[in-house]
Amino acid sequence: MTAMPVKTSSHWGAVRAEVRDGRLVAARPAESDPEPSPMLGGLPQALYADNRVREPVIREGWLDRGPGPSEARGRERFVAVPWDTAFDRVAGEIERIKRAHGNEAIFAGSYGWGSAGKFHHANFQLYRFFNLYGGFTSKWDSYSFAAGSVIMKRVLGTSDIVVGPQTTWPSIVGNARLVVMFGGLPLKNTQVEHGGVAKHLASYWLRRAKKAGIEFVNISLMADDAPDFLGATWLAPRPNTDTALMLGLAHTLVAEDLHDQAFLDRYCVGFDRFKAYLMGESDGQPKTAEWASAITHIDADVIKGLARRMASTRTMITMTWSLQRGDHGEQPYWMAVTLAAMLGQIGLPGGGVGFGYGCEAGIGMPRRDVPVPTLPIGKNPTRTAIPVARITDALLNPGGAFTYDGRDLVYPDIRLVYWCGGNPFHHHQDINRLLRAWQKPDTIIFHEPWWTAAARHADIVLPATTTFERNDIGASSHDRFILAMTKAVEPVGAARNDHDIFSGLAKRLGFASQFSEGRSEMEWLRHLYEVSRQQVAAAEVSLPDFETFWEAGSAEIPEPESPYVIFEDFRRDPASHPLKTPSGKIEIFSETIASFGYDDCPPHPTWLEPAEWLGSGISARYPLHLLSNQPRTRLHGQLDGNGVSLESKIAGREPVWIHPIDAAARGIEDGDVVRLFNDRGATLAGAVVTDTIRPGVVQLSTGATFDPLEAGTIGALDKHGNPNMLTLDKGTSKLAQGPSAHSALVEVERYDGVLPAVTAFTPPVIVRKAR
Repeated sequence: MTAMPVKTSSHWGAVRAEVRDGRLVAARPAESDPEPSPMLGGLPQALYADNRVREPVIREGWLDRGPGPSEARGRERFVAVPWDTAFDRVAGEIERIKRAHGNEAIFAGSYGWGSAGKFHHANFQLYRFFNLYGGFTSKWDSYSFAAGSVIMKRVLGTSDIVVGPQTTWPSIVGNARLVVMFGGLPLKNTQVEHGGVAKHLASYWLRRAKKAGIEFVNISLMADDAPDFLGATWLAPRPNTDTALMLGLAHTLVAEDLHDQAFLDRYCVGFDRFKAYLMGESDGQPKTAEWASAITHIDADVIKGLARRMASTRTMITMTWSLQRGDHGEQPYWMAVTLAAMLGQIGLPGGGVGFGYGCEAGIGMPRRDVPVPTLPIGKNPTRTAIPVARITDALLNPGGAFTYDGRDLVYPDIRLVYWCGGNPFHHHQDINRLLRAWQKPDTIIFHEPWWTAAARHADIVLPATTTFERNDIGASSHDRFILAMTKAVEPVGAARNDHDIFSGLAKRLGFASQFSEGRSEMEWLRHLYEVSRQQVAAAEVSLPDFETFWEAGSAEIPEPESPYVIFEDFRRDPASHPLKTPSGKIEIFSETIASFGYDDCPPHPTWLEPAEWLGSGISARYPLHLLSNQPRTRLHGQLDGNGVSLESKIAGREPVWIHPIDAAARGIEDGDVVRLFNDRGATLAGAVVTDTIRPGVVQLSTGATFDPLEAGTIGALDKHGNPNMLTLDKGTSKLAQGPSAHSALVEVERYDGVLPAVTAFTPPVIVRKAR
C-alpha cells in the first residue's frame, strides 16, 4: 500500500510521517525546512525500539513488600500488571504519602524536554495534576541556565536576556562589525527547539552575517563550535577561565581609556567599586592582560588587541549557556554584561550582549513577542521548591539547611518522587552520588516511552505515548509557526497519553472533573488554540480559526516590522524605561548581593578559582579537563539508541574527543576504547583523536544511556560513556545553586581488558504473576 503522509512536529523540526498499514515507516522533514536535522530519520526506529515500555510494571520488591527506602532499585526485575492495578497502586501511594507526610513530601518537580507538544507536555500535565491535589515540592530554574538566569535578574532585572527574546539576527547583520562568541555558536545545538521548529535558519543568518563583512572570534575549547564558513579566529583559553579573560580585556579598556564612561555613569551603578578591583586598588592585583594570560594561557598581546578591536567598532558579545554550567558560573555572565557596558553598546542595534545564541534553533530569530498555546497548570499551594540541580542534596539531607538567592531554607523530607518527561540519570551530575540518594524515597514513579536508566531505577513505570501516537499542537516562543501535530499511528503496546494516565488517577482521587474539565484531547487542542488566538489578536496578530489551522497543518505569526534590540527602550530613556533592579540601572556592583554575604558570589564580577580546573593541585592526578557538552547526534538522551546517535558509537560506546598530544602521551589511537576516571567514577568510551579540541581537554557529550557493569551497584564501571559518572555535583554558588558540570578533571587510559557488552538498550527482566 502507498504510504500516507501525516503532518506533525518534533523537537528536531516539522515532520511528514509516512504510514503504511498502520505502521510508521519514515519521518521526513517538511519541504519548507531549508536545513532539516538528520536526527529525524531515527524517529521510526525509536518508536518501535525493543526498549519501548509496553505495559505497566511494578518493581517486584515494592509489589511484594510495599513502599520504603530500597537498595534494590536498578537491580530487581519488574512485574507486569493491568492498568487498573497500576492505577490503584499509584493512587493509593499518592494518597498515603499526602495523609502521612503532607504534600511537600511529594517531589513532582520533574525536569526534561518531554514532548514538543503544548498540551501533552509531560511536565505540565504532572504539575497541573498535583497542583489540583494540594501541591507538591517543585524545582527552581533549569539545568541549562540556572546560574545565568538568577544572576541576570539581579544585574539586569530580568532573565529574558538568557532565554530570549534577544537582539535579532537582522539587527546584528545590519549593524555589527564584530561578534565575539564566548563558547562559540555551535550549529549542532540549533537542530533542536523545545516546542518544535518549522524552519532551521541559524546557518542562513550566520552566512548573511559573514557576507555582510562581520568578523567573528570563537572563544571556545573546540574549533567546530563555530562553523567553518565564518572563518572565525579561534581562541582556546583554559577551561573555566573566561571571567579572567574578560577581566584582562576590561583592564585594557580602562588602562588605554577606551571604555565609555558616559554610558557607565548614566546607565549603570557600581562601576567605580568594580574598577577598584579591576585595577588592583582593592586587592593589590591589577587584572592586566598579562595577569589574565597567566590564567587563561592566551597571549597578553592577543588579549590587548582584541580589546582594542572591540572598542573600535560595533561589537556584539555572545555567550552560550554552557559557560555558566561551571563552578562560580554566575561570574562569566555578570562579567560579559559588565564588559558590554564598558563598551557602551548595550541597547544599540547589533551591539551589546546576548546569551543563548546557538543553544536552540530559534534564539535571535525575528519573531513578534506573542503567546503560544499552553496548558494551564494552576498554582502550587505548597509554594515549596528546591534548586533544580540540588535533587541529590535534598534526598540525602531532609531537613538540611541551604541557601538560595538570599533565602535561608531547608530541604523537605521527600518520600515520593513522581517523574514525567525527563531523565535525571542524564541531566544530573555524579551518578554514583545520585544512586545513593535514589535509595532514600519510599516510592519512585515514572511515565516513560522507553527503558531509560531512570525508568530502570524506578518502582513503578507507566508506559507513555510518543509524539506520533497522539494529537497535539507544537509551538515555541522562538519560532514563528504554530504546528498541528496529527496522530500518525496507534500507541505501541498498552501505552497511554500522560493526560489519560493522570485522568485515571484523578478519578480515583476525586478530582477528575477539575483535571480534565470534561474535555477530550481534540477539545483541549481547540480550546488552547482559541485562547491563544484571542491573546495574539490583542497584539494585532491574526490567526486562522482552528479548523483552518488543523487542515493546513500550521499557522504563521508575521515577522516584526523592524528588528528587535534588547534594552533599546532603556537606552533611549532610562527614566521612563528603568530596569527591574533596585537602582533601575545595570548593577555592576549589587548592594543586594553584598547584603547576602556569600563568600562564593561577591557583589561584583570576580575571578574565583573553580573547585577543579587545570590550575588546581588535583590536576597532578587528573590532568585532563572534561567537557560534557550537548551532543551532535541526539537531543540530550533522546534518540541515543537509534539513528545517527547509534551510528556514531565506537565499539558500541560514546565517542570521546582527545587532542593528538594527549592521545600520544597515553598510547591512545583513533578508535581505541578508553577508560575515563576520577575519584567519582569511571566510564568507557571510544577515542576520536582530533586537533580541533584544545590540548588538555577531552570532550564526552551528555546523553549516553547510563549502563553499569553491575546493575544497581554504586561505584560500578559504566560501559557506555555517560560523562555524569565523572562530573562534579556542586552548586555554582550559594546564590543560584546551579549545576557545575563543566568543572571536572579526569584521566584517560587505553582499555586493554575484555570489553563488556553494552546493554543500555535492552529491556529489563519483566515477569507476570497471578494477582
